[in-house]
Amino acid sequence: MPRTSRKRSTLANRAIVASAALLLGGGGLVAVNVYASAGEGDSHRSASRTQNAGQWMSTIDCPDVATQDQLTNVPDAARPEVDRNLALIDSQITEAYKRFADEKAQIQRDPGFADNAILNPLKDKRAATLERIALSIGRVAERPQGLEGLAPCTLRAQDGQGQNGGQQGQNGGQQGQNGGQGDGQNGGQDQGQDGGQNGGQDGGQGDGQNGGQDGGQDGGQNGGGQAGNGPEASDFVDITTVQPNVKKARTARGGSKGTFSTNCGVNEAGKFNSDNVIVAPGVSNGAHHMHDYVGNQANDAFATDDSLAAGETSCRNQGDKSTYYWPVLRLQNGQDEADANADGGGKEGNVGEIQTPSQVTLTFAGSPKSKVTAMPRFLRIITGDAKAFTNGDANANASWSCTGFEDRQLKDKYPICPEGSQVVRSFTFQSCWDGQNADSANHRTHVAFADQNGRCQNGFKAIPQLKQRVVYDVPPGPGFAVDSFPEQLHKPVTDHGDFINVFDDNLMKKVVNCINGGRKCR
Repeated sequence: MPRTSRKRSTLANRAIVASAALLLGGGGLVAVNVYASAGEGDSHRSASRTQNAGQWMSTIDCPDVATQDQLTNVPDAARPEVDRNLALIDSQITEAYKRFADEKAQIQRDPGFADNAILNPLKDKRAATLERIALSIGRVAERPQGLEGLAPCTLRAQDGQGQNGGQQGQNGGQQGQNGGQGDGQNGGQDQGQDGGQNGGQDGGQGDGQNGGQDGGQDGGQNGGGQAGNGPEASDFVDITTVQPNVKKARTARGGSKGTFSTNCGVNEAGKFNSDNVIVAPGVSNGAHHMHDYVGNQANDAFATDDSLAAGETSCRNQGDKSTYYWPVLRLQNGQDEADANADGGGKEGNVGEIQTPSQVTLTFAGSPKSKVTAMPRFLRIITGDAKAFTNGDANANASWSCTGFEDRQLKDKYPICPEGSQVVRSFTFQSCWDGQNADSANHRTHVAFADQNGRCQNGFKAIPQLKQRVVYDVPPGPGFAVDSFPEQLHKPVTDHGDFINVFDDNLMKKVVNCINGGRKCR
């Protein structure tokens, strides 16, 4: 089965990738790892601004600009300029990582150099960009206040720091039975809860430079997989012990009962890359984990509406050139994948054999309370949150289950399926649209979920609701995980799906007519 990546790299991005394995010096170690997204980090988890040379610097941590309250309802007239500047903020942090790689010798001699040469210039660039965002909104509406406070970024040290990770943190659990005695900032709280028993998420007492990331390599399936950064045994649950928990809204008179299914295969061509054109357009490796793609074959970080419209599709109905993508699922069996040394793959803790789904079902359904209206072409929707482990589960939305048990859905656990049953991932996308915008600054506020009664609120219109069901034939029990940002530890709650509508007009009309007419169409 082909394992190929169609991601285009630039010299700058290759330098960033190289920096992921960079170790600076002997006694006092400083490392640079591409651990944040190409855009933003989680500011509430920031460490002190600059650490000393005896610690392992792994992440540039910046406040997440796009999700700030001031930018959740950008006026239409300002939206293009705001979106351009949000993309520029993504590229600024990418350039900062490249500077780390270029200045490694100087940082080794003088860790304070990172402030002067990297963090302060990054702050100035962000401040100027944030000012342009505020000005563009202020021309047509009330100027947002406080954006300048989002300019500073910090250096965050990797959990489980130190110098002797390969020796002292290698077996994690032997030294830190509760995984909470490590030197890492969150060694006991986030990653090391079962460190002793299950192999040491943070390398136990892991004073080693690899204590957090690689300290659990000897943990095997119980210690969090081959990368040592998750998942752990407590992330799995026997599906037969879960009580049925699925409730369906009743379709009222005036609702739309029909469905439209599109068959786009299971990624037989092996199209993978670690880009995300919705969240990080123009930024290679913007996702920091690999995605499976079905549908449009032109999707990478540099895709445009025009290139998607001209792209080929794996969908049986050639009128559907939409792109559907989600993080790959890997078997953590110690077998290297072709991306073992690649960005988005092994360099960022995503290891093991990528599993091709046995089945992918893509269905568009109606609203229980109203008829649906056509989606706009190039509508972009994200469901779930790739950073739910650190952001909280407010936007988490993927579900896990097993064939034969799909009335039992799990949000924050992987299922252990009985013999003969297959693992199922389900993604239900937002079904309400603001009626105007194909995207929004935070990629969320232009669409919404219906309320608990199935109604769209705030003047939003019901659109065909995409429901993705992805099935895998993997061995029963723990031993698999989805790709994730490194700091998300492959937690199941971080699962997510992405969709860009590239239906042609005639096929979208058919979709709407089928759903509103109560028919089942393909």
